Amino acid sequence: MSVAQRAGTSGPAVAVRGLERRFGDVVALAGLDFEVMAGEMFGIVGPDGAGKTTLLRLLAGVLRPSGGDARVAGWSIAKEPEAVKHHAAYMAQRFGLYEDLTVRENIEFYADLYHVPREERPARMDRLFTFSQLGPFQDRLVGQLSGGMKQKASLSCALIHHPEILLLDEPTFGVDPISRRDLWLILHEMVADGVTVIVTTSYLDEAERCDRVALLHHGRALALGRPHELVRGYPGRMFAVGRADRELRDRLRAMPGARQAYLFGEAVHVRFAEGAEPDAGALESAGLRAGDLTPITPSLEDLFLALTEDGATDE
Repeated sequence: MSVAQRAGTSGPAVAVRGLERRFGDVVALAGLDFEVMAGEMFGIVGPDGAGKTTLLRLLAGVLRPSGGDARVAGWSIAKEPEAVKHHAAYMAQRFGLYEDLTVRENIEFYADLYHVPREERPARMDRLFTFSQLGPFQDRLVGQLSGGMKQKASLSCALIHHPEILLLDEPTFGVDPISRRDLWLILHEMVADGVTVIVTTSYLDEAERCDRVALLHHGRALALGRPHELVRGYPGRMFAVGRADRELRDRLRAMPGARQAYLFGEAVHVRFAEGAEPDAGALESAGLRAGDLTPITPSLEDLFLALTEDGATDE
């Protein structure tokens, strides 16, 4: 039974309601609520310890919730976790590839696990090799592949049974920039084919590639929406000084009206409260001239830092 049959053609592919998970006294997830529509690229963004991996393991039916529920392809993860596994593919950070098997043999193994009909396998395999660009390496042992190629092989194994929903846990972690780009191209191609993709990442620049994102911190959603719309709600005004200097950062942080100042690449970003402006006297005291402070458009990373600094929740 498909997502459309279980959830309705206009319903969400994933619906999370009050989802909680505790490990003893540790609260990993605290009452999450969100929906992911069919054919959407949805990002779960946050630092280590935010609850990203726990959330994906719950949605994959691998973990049971401590409270609340989620429906994945119309199936309850609390009551029907085994049914969920027939409709969603979960690619963990350390996906189970067998390094003493070739790329093709690994994919064939997962085709057996998912009971992919043998007559359908050649066409599916050809398509996977085409968009992953692994065709020339299909007979190479996985143990001899680079990190980026291993991730592409893992993704191919997860896709061999044509899942409706793809759950990816930091698929580009530790991958070189070119392979990162290739992996995102593959994901967007999957979305164009109607696959629903939920991907976790700690890279805020990658999150901007998603249709919508949830910013996760200590198991709670700080913000949820389209990246550009979230940034429009940035609390205050952002300026940059084009040199990375810790002493300068501290002086900027002490200026009247400044809420935050931090190193950002080769610059220092400083956030002023809404309505506050850096005045000439304060700039001079900080060793700056008026032209040294440039107004900039905040990024998703700037927004995340602002929300965590303010202790904002459920905005």
